[in-house]
Amino acid sequence: MITAAALALLALVCAVGAWRLVRARWTYRAPHVAIVLWQALGVTWGLAGTGALLAYALEPYNLGVLRGLHAFAASAVEGGYGQPEPYDLPRIFALIAGLTALSVLIVVLLAAGAQTFRARRRHRTLLALIAREDPEVPGVRVVDHPGAAAYCVPGLRSQVVVSEGTLQLLSAAELTAVLAHETAHVRERHDLVLLPFAALRRALPWSRTVEDAQREVGLLVEMAADDVARRYCSPRRLATALLRFGTAGAVPTPHGALGALTPASAVMARVERLVTPGPRLPRRIRYSIVAFSLALTASAPLLWLMPH
Repeated sequence: MITAAALALLALVCAVGAWRLVRARWTYRAPHVAIVLWQALGVTWGLAGTGALLAYALEPYNLGVLRGLHAFAASAVEGGYGQPEPYDLPRIFALIAGLTALSVLIVVLLAAGAQTFRARRRHRTLLALIAREDPEVPGVRVVDHPGAAAYCVPGLRSQVVVSEGTLQLLSAAELTAVLAHETAHVRERHDLVLLPFAALRRALPWSRTVEDAQREVGLLVEMAADDVARRYCSPRRLATALLRFGTAGAVPTPHGALGALTPASAVMARVERLVTPGPRLPRRIRYSIVAFSLALTASAPLLWLMPH
């Protein structure tokens, strides 16, 4: 019961931590660090929640969750031989619930990834037919569309795409800023950061906390790309580009791609942050948060291995 209780407490801590983190504003001062913490909370919550159910169900084996699952499967194949004691109804329910929850989390993650990859493959095929190269913006695919659009298609064959309307709308400096932002998404593989939260939203569509977490991580990813872009261009040029996109009625970003625009309120938060940046989070605090995130992520697997 000790391991099950520890895992249940860990899952509760992660849930409360996510609820509090949604409302925190220090995250805007260190988006990369906040993203690491969000990932740690998400992974640990999933492993701890399912692990608590399985640890309770497999307690009679006193082998830990992983070895207990192996022993249970072996005893089931051998017709019950080696099972320490008959299972009572609560443990059977806990075993079914734990295995179901773990399976759902894995399946929705794989399904979300497969759907996203298919959408990207279809979009790359479409771009091969309708997009063109432009010597004014080397390495970028240009679509002949009057609307404003700028996005990237991540992956092994990543592409940055802009519309003809964007080339007409933005100045040279603003376009450079937007392209630097999109290139940051590609290099840092922000699509992989967002994928688990999209999958969790699929698994728990009724959860307000999961919805808020997905939205907050999406904003932090955009801020992280802004921080990379500001190394190569003027932050004010990126801010004015975002405002121009907003007033021009930007074209929605295709499924599976990452675009520069977020909801209007989030865009204004990014613009304000670019124009009047606050102080960076002190280095020692950033390192402490990263260390805590790593320890948190390791805690659930360790508890899975501990005997009950």
